[in-house]
This record gives sequence, C-alpha cells and structure tokens, in this order.
Amino acid sequence: MRKSFFKRAKVLPWISNVTLYGCLFAGGDFVHQCIAQRDEMDWRHTRNVAIVALSFQGNFNYFWLRALEHRFPGRSASMIFRKLLLDQTFASPLATSVFYTGVSFLEGKEDIFADWREKFFNTYKFLNFVLMPLYLRTAFMGCSAFLWATFLCFSRQSGDGTAAVALAWVMAPKKRLLPRSTDEEK
Repeated sequence: MRKSFFKRAKVLPWISNVTLYGCLFAGGDFVHQCIAQRDEMDWRHTRNVAIVALSFQGNFNYFWLRALEHRFPGRSASMIFRKLLLDQTFASPLATSVFYTGVSFLEGKEDIFADWREKFFNTYKFLNFVLMPLYLRTAFMGCSAFLWATFLCFSRQSGDGTAAVALAWVMAPKKRLLPRSTDEEK
C-alpha cells in the first residue's frame, strides 16, 4: 500500500499532496475536538478547516516549496538556511493568518480578523528541506500540519495562541472530561 501511494504521489503529486494535506488538517480539528471531549462533534467547523486547507494551504505549500527549491536548489547548509528563513518569515505567517481569517470568514463572523489580532503573534513564536524528496514535501508538511492544525484549532476555540496554555490544558486534571452540563452546574 505504501509503495502504491508513493507511486501515485510521483505521478499525481499536486493532487496527492493537496488532498492529503487537507485531510490531515481536518484530522487535526477532529483530534482537537476528541481531546476536548465535546458532547457532539462540530462537523461544520471541521468542514471549514478542511475548506481552508484544501483551497489555500495545501495549494500554497505545494507551489511555495517548489518555488523555494527552484530558487535555492540543494541541501547545503546555506541553501537550507535560506529556504528555512524564507519559509518562517513569509510562508508561515501567511498560512497562519489565512487559517485564522479563513475559518472566521467561513463561520460568518462579523470581524474575521478578531481571532487573528488576538492570537496570531502568540501563535507565531527544518527538517523538511533535508529529508524529504520534492515530490513528497507537501505531504510531509501535511503530516506536520496535522499536529499544527490540532494546536491551531485548540487556540482558536479554547486557548490564547500559546503553546504553554495548550500544554497546560492537555496536562490538566481530567475534570474537562465531565459532560458540559455537569461542568456548568458547578
């Protein structure tokens, strides 16, 4: 099965990478909701996260990584540093901004920049260019994005955009596992 996926990813890299990226990002929201022990899954939110990931983030990352490799080919320390610097100073802030504003837009929020203003700078505080062949980089980033999406979904719905709050929430006593009605009555 793995060989089949890699073979198809080489033949149809754009479709394979963007689809996997979108599924992993939506999976991040699903995992966040499972960890949060919601009474019911908010499938609308998961759909909105998937729409943003499929329509922008997967495509952006796919073409961005190819442009970086074309402009700065190779795996030398100098080339990796350039790609990493550009990725972290341009692509990462842009993708995070699109996530916060895109999901807010799809939810019909009056001020789609509210979450961004409140959480972006807290949220924005390598490996990819060394170990992964170009045809799999977007899919690899999608796997990383799965964890990142889980964090972003937590930050957007429950946190303040900092890793410290997310870790404290995960490590907190399990009183968050109580049904909401019981929790609210206390």
